[in-house]
Formats: sequence, structure tokens, C-alpha cells
Amino acid sequence: MLNFSKTKIIFIYFLLIVLVFFASLNFVSRDSKLIDKNINLGLDLQGGSYLLLEIDTDPLIEEKIQNKVLPIKKLLKSNGINYQNFSVTNKEITFKISDNNFKKFENLFLSKNDNILNPYISKYNSYELKLIESNNNIKITFSKYGILTINNSALNQSIEIVRRRIDDVGTKEPTILQRGDKRILVELPGVKDPERIKELIGKTAQLHFRLVANESNEFGYDEIKSETGESLTISKKIIVSGDNLVDAQPRVDNQSNEPSVSFTLDRLGAQKFGKATTDYVGKRIAIVLDNKIISSPSVREPIPGGKGSISGNFTFQEATDLALLLRSGALPTPLNIVEERTVGPDLGEDSIRSGSISLIVGFLLVIIFMIFKYRFFGLVANISLITNLLMLMGVLTLLEATLTLPGIAGIILTVGMAVDANVLIFERIKEELKTEKSIIHAFDIGYNKAKITVLDANITTLIATAILFIFGSGPIKGFAVTLGIGILTTLFSAYFIARHITSIIVLRNKEVKI
Repeated sequence: MLNFSKTKIIFIYFLLIVLVFFASLNFVSRDSKLIDKNINLGLDLQGGSYLLLEIDTDPLIEEKIQNKVLPIKKLLKSNGINYQNFSVTNKEITFKISDNNFKKFENLFLSKNDNILNPYISKYNSYELKLIESNNNIKITFSKYGILTINNSALNQSIEIVRRRIDDVGTKEPTILQRGDKRILVELPGVKDPERIKELIGKTAQLHFRLVANESNEFGYDEIKSETGESLTISKKIIVSGDNLVDAQPRVDNQSNEPSVSFTLDRLGAQKFGKATTDYVGKRIAIVLDNKIISSPSVREPIPGGKGSISGNFTFQEATDLALLLRSGALPTPLNIVEERTVGPDLGEDSIRSGSISLIVGFLLVIIFMIFKYRFFGLVANISLITNLLMLMGVLTLLEATLTLPGIAGIILTVGMAVDANVLIFERIKEELKTEKSIIHAFDIGYNKAKITVLDANITTLIATAILFIFGSGPIKGFAVTLGIGILTTLFSAYFIARHITSIIVLRNKEVKI
């Protein structure tokens, strides 16, 4: 029926007012907003940087295979199995079992069906490793499952650390997504200094505090050059690593007026650092970042509180970036940039202008056509169309969605589909008016009979947009989001707002020929 209950009317216009309110937030400055929500412009509309990163897990796999050496040696020794020529090369462990020990080794470590480590080694993830035997020569590598596990873990950790670094820079509405099993997509709308972002994202940020070695050092040496070009021999023993870091902040020293980075260690790190600075008073500690010495100060007195500072002829920007890297944590693997694009703001403004002109022209042509075709009821359809666009903007604002150029195309298509719904309804009503004497009955039957056709058309399109959203990426998702929301607001505006306005007109003019 054309009659609407008071509850339904209140619900319709309450929802409309709420969504129009959110839509209006896009035209208000941020300082005067009650609620800080708005539609964000995508990379193609406001310019910015597009980066496709790929994790390099080869060093991580080599490190993890090194970590398996001690457990495997202990396992062989505890079972009385002698081995020879034990070595670790690249990503595999190799050794040889003597003939008199091989049967015991075979019973313990080889399954009956294939050459993978059996569940006996479950204490460090059985089936993470793969064992190959040939003439008593044993080769242990990571299995496909083990490599996949390492890749997934490294990728998830890298995404989180990249997100932390970008958030600390203050970039608004970045897009950071997984692409495949080893890649990360980063979109940074409005970024003015992409080189700095690339520098921050690309650094592994492995931090170590290590003692500058002397002749009595027993832990082995590494020869590393400092930032100043000085070549230092440092101990391989790590006093404290970046894992023990709780916080890092840039600051300017009051006496020297030089920028530095103050840091705070966790409880365990503070204990280690306090002991090291007590034992090595008068000696130098090298602060190594990504295998480069950034500072090598002398220990003047014990530092028991777990707080200290790193200085190294930094500019304040360099100190800020270093503090950011240390706070965000070290990347588990190096990141390589495999694709890079930069969109200038001028191109983005041109896209907005073109999209806006397309929307306005299409909107005006539709309004003119509807008034010409349906006269007064064409005006009702146009009111429905305007509310439809405002509701669509309101939902996008509520979700703080990112609008891209394909998203604008989705809005333009929504305008056409909204008109299509009203055309179907009005044409059905015109058919009913030819046979029905009651205007109210004709309008009511027209709306009810057109409902199935309108729903069929919009639901099939909605299914298509859902498929695009699930399987698509980037711009395709943007198109699917705006079109999908547009379909829902179209159905609401046609069958609630337009129908209610129509019912008011028809019920007040039920004796007049329409």
C-alpha cells in the first residue's frame, strides 16, 4: 500500500538526515568539524607514491638453518650416532654417517615411506625440514612447508613494521596490502618526499651494541667501517640488540647543541647494558646499525638505568628518522623495491576535474530527461536521485573510504542505475493507469509489480560487484565499493523516499487525473 506508518517515516528520514550530515562533513574544514570523518582521495586523485616491495627471505632462511645446527648435533650425540664432515653451506646442512651408525640413524630419523624427518624431531617443528640421504651422505634443508611458513611469518611481520614506520612519519590514509606470498603494496597519497619514505621503508634497522675489540677479546672479530670512515675491529659478541629497545626519541644536546637519539631499554636490556658498561669502563662500545657503525663512544661510567643516547654527527632530520626506525623495530628480511610510480598532484587535480565534469554533465542530462519525460513525477525522481547521491556520500564518509577515479566511475554508473529504477516504476504505473480507475490502486500495483524487476536488475549487479571486490585489487575494488553502496542507496531512495513523496502527492490528489 502507499500508506506509510509513522514508525517507518521516522526511520526513513532519520537515516536520511544522519547520512546527509556525514556527507556534509566533506564540505566543512577540519577545525570546525564535530566529527572528524571525510572521504579520502586516492593516489590517482591527489597524487603520491606507489611502491611494490618484495621481501628477500634468503638471508633469513640461511640464519634459520644455522639455528638448526645445535639441536641436530645434540640429537645425534644423545642417540650415540657419530657423524663426519658436518658443514653448513647456503641453505643446507650436510654431514656423513659412518656405516656402523647408519642403521641406527635410519631407524630413528627416516620414515618408512619417504625421506622427510619423522615426528621424533617435533621439538623443533617436524616436517619443517626435509632430509635427503645418498650413500650415507645426509642433506637437511627446509621443506616447501617450512619455506612457506618462513615467508608468511616474515611477510606479516614486515607489513606490520612498514605500517608502523609510515604511521610515525604522519602519512594520512596509507594503503598497505599483501600481494602474493612475498610482496607488499604501499600507496601513499599526498606524499611530498617519496625518497625519504623509500629510505625509511628499505632499511632493515638491525641494531647491535658491540664491544670494540682488543687483543684479549675471545669472541672473534669483525672489521667494520664507521660513518666517519674509521675502520674498527669489533667483537662478534652482541651486548644488547634492538629487540631490547623500548623507546627512542630525537633530542638536541643542551651543551653541544648537536642532535642525538635518546633510547630506553627493557628490563633485561638494562641489566645487560648496565653490566657491560660496568665491566668495560674506559673502553669503546660500537653501535652498529645494518652492519655499519653509526657511533662508537667511550664508556666513561656505568649506565645502570637502561637509558642512554646515540650521537654521530646527525642532522635533526637524520636523528628523527633513526629514532623512528629504532622504535618501529627491525625488519626480519631486506625489502627490495620491484615497482615504483609517482603521481603528481597536477595529474590528480586533472582527474578530479574530469571526473567531476562527467558527473555533473551526466547528472544534469538525467534531470532534464526525467522532467521532460514524466513532468511533475520526474521532479520526484530527481529528488530521489539527489538524496541517493547524498546518502552514497554519507556512507562513504562514515566508512572513511578512499575515493579513486574508478570510484567516481562507480558513482556515475549509480546515477544511471538510480534513474533506471524510477523509469521502470513509472512506466509500470503508466500501464496500470490505462486499466485502473483508482489512481491510488494504479500507483500501488505499479510499485509492487515493478519491485521484482528492479530487485532482479540490482541484485544481479550487486553480485557482480561483490565478485569484483573479492577477486579484484586496487582501482577495481574502489569501483566495486562505490557501485555496491550506490545500488543499496538506489533501492532505498526509490522504494522509500520517492515512494513516500509519491504517496503524499497521490493521496492528496486522488480525485485528479494524473
